[in-house]
Amino acid sequence: MNNGPSALSQEEPCKSKLYITKQHVILELTLHCCTTRMADETSPWRRGTKDQFDNLDKHMQGGIEFVERYNKFVKDRTDIELNYAKQLRNLSKKYQPKKNSREEEEQKFTSCQAFVALLNEMNDYAGQHEVIAENMSGLIFAELARYIQELKQEKKMHFQEGRRAQQYIESCWKQLEASKRRFERDCKEAERAQQHFEKMDADLNVTKADVEKARQQAHTRHQMASDSKGEYCSILQSFNKEQHEHYYTNIPNIFQKIQDLDERRIVRIGDSMKTFSEVDRKVIPIIGKCLDEITKAAESIDEKHDTQLVIEAFKSGFEQPGDVEFEDYSQVMKRTVSESSLSNSRSDGKQDSKSGKSKGKLWPFIKKNKLSLKLKMLNTQVWSLTEGSGPEDFSHLPPEQRRKKLQQKIDEINKEIQKEADQRDALTKMKDVYIKNPQMGDPNSVDPRLAEIGQTIEKLRQESQKFEAWLAEAEGRLPTKTDQTRRQSEMFELQSSAVNNCAQDRESSPDGSYTEEQSQDPQLKVAAQSEFDDEFDDEEMLASIGTCKAMYPFEGQNEGTITIAEGETLSVIEEDKGDGWTRVRRNEDEEGYVPTSYVEVYLDKTVKGKLEQTD
Repeated sequence: MNNGPSALSQEEPCKSKLYITKQHVILELTLHCCTTRMADETSPWRRGTKDQFDNLDKHMQGGIEFVERYNKFVKDRTDIELNYAKQLRNLSKKYQPKKNSREEEEQKFTSCQAFVALLNEMNDYAGQHEVIAENMSGLIFAELARYIQELKQEKKMHFQEGRRAQQYIESCWKQLEASKRRFERDCKEAERAQQHFEKMDADLNVTKADVEKARQQAHTRHQMASDSKGEYCSILQSFNKEQHEHYYTNIPNIFQKIQDLDERRIVRIGDSMKTFSEVDRKVIPIIGKCLDEITKAAESIDEKHDTQLVIEAFKSGFEQPGDVEFEDYSQVMKRTVSESSLSNSRSDGKQDSKSGKSKGKLWPFIKKNKLSLKLKMLNTQVWSLTEGSGPEDFSHLPPEQRRKKLQQKIDEINKEIQKEADQRDALTKMKDVYIKNPQMGDPNSVDPRLAEIGQTIEKLRQESQKFEAWLAEAEGRLPTKTDQTRRQSEMFELQSSAVNNCAQDRESSPDGSYTEEQSQDPQLKVAAQSEFDDEFDDEEMLASIGTCKAMYPFEGQNEGTITIAEGETLSVIEEDKGDGWTRVRRNEDEEGYVPTSYVEVYLDKTVKGKLEQTD
């Protein structure tokens, strides 16, 4: 009886052991083959799991950083364009002609007008650079900034999905490994239980109960091993299915999404670079038009027109001075003196004073060094012409310049009158509206302003009449060659005479040098100096030929003029010779020239009669 069950028992464990071992080997070989086959069939994007995900993550992060770097480049280019445009605008503003300055007066010249046109075109040129900056900021920088955020979010989503799939397959693998180890453990326990049963069955000293107990224990272990085997087979099949789906479906899809994302990123960079060039290309025609306008402005410069404007601006109206008379210094006692010479003889001066006619020199009350002072006065007058300073009626200017200034002043006053008249008309209409619609306002509230405007217009009209009178005086008194302004012609003659005298003295000097102290004859020098001083002493004491009353105040700023107050009464010692100046005296010790238009002259009847007879 023992042989039967023992033989059976011995046969069953052996079969079970062989079966378990065979199944284990098959499972191991199946897993290895599946893993090897899938590894061989995967593409470069699909080969591997964890390492590839890390590498792809690094690559995608580098691509995003490249887009950010390119976007920062666009931002820096935008800042450069804005700064360049700002500097161009500041440059254009800096060199624009200032109001009420010499630069504004120069705008009548074509070269200055061309420069202003250039500045305006440079301003437009700066505007095109601002357009470039604006388009780059809106079409590239802002769009790329939004795209970078979307890129980061999509990349994060795909890699999180991939890592979840990786974690799931790893958890399935761990479950398979745990089932496998449990199956292996149960097989080993069943084998040890079988060996124990066989040992107990072969021992004759062991009771039948102990043998039966060992047999039951071995059977239980074999049953547990069988259950573990079934569980292991089920988990293995499930794992193989999940692994196949992971490597052939999930991971390829995730990698494909990452690949598409990276390709879209590359295409977006290319499109941004095209937009970068198109932004510049769109403004090139406008910039070219600005440059064409600059060229056109440069070609419009007319040098003949500009020089003619200079001639018209500085034309004085005086005719050229006459020839300087020859002064013969070889005969000391009988030298001939020109009327405009500095060395007028004393006898001539006395003769003129006896005849009651003044000589009409420019500044006869100046004492010593008459030539230098007259040259200084000529320079002062030239400075006054260029600087524009002088009395209100511009009588310090040459006739032509004075006429232009007066006409310009009248035009300015008329513009002010028109402006005030427009304001008055507007207020009058407003008052009419208030009268018709009292709810809109009080009509009496406009009256003070209307009265003020009326007073202003009246003052401006009086001012305009004053300047129109001066203009009529100037236009009716333009100099001719026969009746030339004595002061202006005398200045030229004095200057020429002085130069000739100096040249003759240098030629007569033994060493070629000349000074005011040097003379060939000391006695002649003393006599000439005394004669020169006596001449001025006689001229200072000119007799009064009438009186005058100042109608306007006058500030005598130039040398040889005298300051007068409105309403002041002065003595007239020399009548106006046609140059707009009258010589007056105050308190027998102060005399000078004042504008004739500023005073009302009352000549003595006797003097007036003599002057008429002389004329």
